[in-house]
Amino acid sequence: MRYLFVGDSMTVGAAGDYTWRYRMWQHLCTLGEPFSVVGPRDGLYEPAADAAVSADYADPSFPPRARRHLAGWGEGWTHLAPVIGDVVREHRPDVLLVSLGLIDLGFYTDAAQTAANVERFITTARTAAPRLRMVLLPVIPNTRADLDPGFADQCAELNALMAKAVADHDSPTSPLLMASRPEGYDILLHTYDGTHPNAAGEHKLAAAFADAMYQAWDIGTPYAGC
Repeated sequence: MRYLFVGDSMTVGAAGDYTWRYRMWQHLCTLGEPFSVVGPRDGLYEPAADAAVSADYADPSFPPRARRHLAGWGEGWTHLAPVIGDVVREHRPDVLLVSLGLIDLGFYTDAAQTAANVERFITTARTAAPRLRMVLLPVIPNTRADLDPGFADQCAELNALMAKAVADHDSPTSPLLMASRPEGYDILLHTYDGTHPNAAGEHKLAAAFADAMYQAWDIGTPYAGC
């Protein structure tokens, strides 16, 4: 099984982070089944350079081959929908694990426009690989949603539209899955700034993907990380 992690700043991580990608890699290693992590990038975001050029993962033993991803600080559906087809053709993933949307609503597009980019992403990825599987994580509202009811409404609307897109486009040959919000996820406890996951939050995000694949597709096992 070949996995591609797709996401924004919560997925790429910053210098010094473990990342939820690392937690997911650890989980996949426990399954005793062959797998690989693929993608065109491998860096963490370095604030001083304002670019994902850091290799300073919290665990330096995280293998370079497992650091691959398609994620970017400040990138959303609007940025990755146009490129996903080429990435899928080149790197040939079997499963996309996707966490996107918050940055779109915060800076680029409203819920309806973002949902259109979700549909474009799904269609483009499938055109490149007709048997591709995708797991989408719902948007987790950040501290802005506590202060801005309109933004909170946009997050809820996008999640509803994403769930509808998954239901409308799911197929036996190319299964789509909407994961559940990570169980017990609390932005005060599981982030370091109200948006980005801390170590405990990384486990929560990895568990959401692992448990969704196990429950819906019988892939792997329930997440057993800390």
